[in-house]
Amino acid sequence: MTASTGAGTPGTAGRGPLAGVRVVELAGIGPGPFAAMLLADLGADVVRVDRPGGGSLAIDPAHDVTNRNKRSVIVDLKAAEGAERVLALVERADILVEGFRPGVAERLGIGPEACHARNPGLVYGRMTGWGQDGPLAPRAGHDIAYIALTGTLGMIGAPDEPPAVPANLVGDYAGGSLYLVVGVLAALHHARATGAGQVVDAAIVDGTAHLSSMIHGMLAAGGWQDRRGANLLDGGCPYYGTYETADGRYMAVGALEGQFYEEFTDLLGLGEYASARKDLSRWDELREAVAARFRTRTRDEWAAVFEGSDACVAPVLSLREAPHHPHLAARGTFTEHGGITQPAPAPRFSVTPTAVRGGPALPGTGTADVARDWDVPDLLKAVPAPQAIPDPHERPDPQELPEPQDLPAPKGTPRPTGAPEPKGTPE
Repeated sequence: MTASTGAGTPGTAGRGPLAGVRVVELAGIGPGPFAAMLLADLGADVVRVDRPGGGSLAIDPAHDVTNRNKRSVIVDLKAAEGAERVLALVERADILVEGFRPGVAERLGIGPEACHARNPGLVYGRMTGWGQDGPLAPRAGHDIAYIALTGTLGMIGAPDEPPAVPANLVGDYAGGSLYLVVGVLAALHHARATGAGQVVDAAIVDGTAHLSSMIHGMLAAGGWQDRRGANLLDGGCPYYGTYETADGRYMAVGALEGQFYEEFTDLLGLGEYASARKDLSRWDELREAVAARFRTRTRDEWAAVFEGSDACVAPVLSLREAPHHPHLAARGTFTEHGGITQPAPAPRFSVTPTAVRGGPALPGTGTADVARDWDVPDLLKAVPAPQAIPDPHERPDPQELPEPQDLPAPKGTPRPTGAPEPKGTPE
């Protein structure tokens, strides 16, 4: 683990290849902030527009590393002047990222049409679970529901147990954030070549389905069974999976190729099973033998046995252990900034290196600097007082307030069928 090479503010060393790119992020939770963090890590000047009262992760904002390398301003999007202040930023931006439910940004006066009227070259990135259209588009959801419908969740876990929940890495971040970043950067390339901005509709269901492209190909070819724990890469194969050790920890095995498998069985002391690699009738026997052997030593003892080999075996480390592994420490895969151990920016660049240049942007603390640097003095008017840390038990809706029915429709805009009429001033 290394100390961050960037000094105190997001404008110093290690700017990365996106230096000079301006991004407006409309505050949310989950995949939107992570995508904006990735853009910020790569050097973009990301201004997060926070709403009064917060609405970030249910932790101290000073520890929310998805807001590192950014600056924050507070704008009340429901106030009369809220939309104009965002549009003033949009005029000077290259990319906007939002994660509202479909229709909410339009009702706030900051949808794609309004933004492109002020900045035709803007790349408007929309991050949702279900997408901008389709029967489920207006419905709430979380990562687990999105990946469930794509078939991805059903692939993960033991065959005789419920599907395993892969945190929110597969949907929110892999199928969501990363596809949004690829999309907005591709659209930015097009905008700079033509002057024409566009809308990027990044839906977690689309990205997660796309991640399974190879599996669908194998399924069509008869090389993948449509059930858990029956395939080469899903734990069905005895030499591609995890095994418990004597101390209740685990080793991960990925000895797929013949030469790696041979070294694996040799170091494990199971040379008599060298011929069982392709014999599916012996896989249950092989699995039991491997499991019994791993239970004879601790995780760290087995890690020492396989160290320096090509057996494709590694200890399963915890989040707190990982930064101290010699390989990750040598590469600086993790870094420390502001007392927080966190993954370092990735990937790496030979000419335009990146760094953690600043800690999590606290709501509103970047207002003066952004007003000056982006030449938007109106941001300094009626700046709300700093907000208290949100109650950790009151997590906001994943696709962000305000809801469409909470906002008065602009004149001439019909309300959704069945939506109640607004009553008074929304909270």
